[in-house]
Amino acid sequence: MSIFDNEDEFYMQQALREAREARDEDEVPIGAVIVCDGQIVARAHNNTERLKDVTAHAEMIALTAAANTLGSKYLPDCTLYVTVEPCTMCAGAAGWMQVGRIVYGASDAKKGFEKLGHGMLHPKTKVTRGVMEEECATLMKEFFRGKRG
Repeated sequence: MSIFDNEDEFYMQQALREAREARDEDEVPIGAVIVCDGQIVARAHNNTERLKDVTAHAEMIALTAAANTLGSKYLPDCTLYVTVEPCTMCAGAAGWMQVGRIVYGASDAKKGFEKLGHGMLHPKTKVTRGVMEEECATLMKEFFRGKRG
């Protein structure tokens, strides 16, 4: 039995679908979905290569889409599900948007926001780590192994 809520796993599976789309487009396989009141209001995957834009991370695209869908620049009642720990840019954006909760799969020791602490997040933002961590990490490892191989 999982230590995580089945709902978290369900939405992380949706983020993994996005990550696989990114991989299939030769983008770094990171996917994100944003959920509000039990509904997915945004979904995205990395598009940095296609758009030639280093800021086109899955989280950034999903946050913008959620704000547009909900008609609000703040997302306190939303949860951001992302396959890999957000970088400082994405965590900063989530902080400014007052995202209520962030759930991520695999940690990112090099670029993840956690090494700097939670100061960039809104004080009320809750963080859940390691949901479907193995699947999320494996997708990244296989992608980069293929790039090096």
